[in-house]
Amino acid sequence: MSEPAVIVDDVSKKFRLYHERNQTLKSAVMRGRTSRHDEFWALKNVSFDVAAGQTYGIIGSNGSGKSTLLKCLAKIYWPTSGSITYNGKMASLLEVGSGFHLELSGRENIYLNGSILGMSRKEIESKLDSIIDFSGVERFIDQPVKNYSSGMYVRLGFSVAIHVQPDILVVDEVLSVGDEEFQQKSFAKFLDLKKEGKTIILVSHALDVVADICDRVSWIEKGVLQTSGVGADVVAAYRANAED
Repeated sequence: MSEPAVIVDDVSKKFRLYHERNQTLKSAVMRGRTSRHDEFWALKNVSFDVAAGQTYGIIGSNGSGKSTLLKCLAKIYWPTSGSITYNGKMASLLEVGSGFHLELSGRENIYLNGSILGMSRKEIESKLDSIIDFSGVERFIDQPVKNYSSGMYVRLGFSVAIHVQPDILVVDEVLSVGDEEFQQKSFAKFLDLKKEGKTIILVSHALDVVADICDRVSWIEKGVLQTSGVGADVVAAYRANAED
């Protein structure tokens, strides 16, 4: 059997919740002690494997720890303990357009954001027309993005990100971007990546979508992995628990 694309091995993540803070060096000296805090474990000993070519869903209620896990997978956070191993090139799509410069044009931001996401200039140039066409902002592509509507801004950011070609893609609620027409186009592109055999890890509240497109799903609650298994089965178990 081939090696898993992603191995999440006994991952835990701890944060400190401060009751008060020393706002200045003087206040710290005057108080004579550090700020008091509690330890909060957002993740506790989470383990699962993602096979190459799988679409893998992560679900849970608000505050369950799934976003923390996603940021660990995207290398924004580092686990307090445990490890995450990748077998292939990984890219994350968490906040679309987060690397845009407001004074630059849409075209210039495609090059900037594409390079941030790991694309070479040659690769960006080869995909430039497709990125612009997919975004639907052709008329305004040479205008500064500070003049874009929020919808245009997000559509262009998503279009750049979805044209990255990693082996492993970590994504957060990307199918809720833009208006209904753009969401349908985004979903079709997402399915294309799935057909191409890309490994996709998706965090979403859209349970019907997760059940339909995810091969396997992990359900996390209060930082603890409840169960992992066939997508539709885990979604059904999560819904049944929510109804109790």
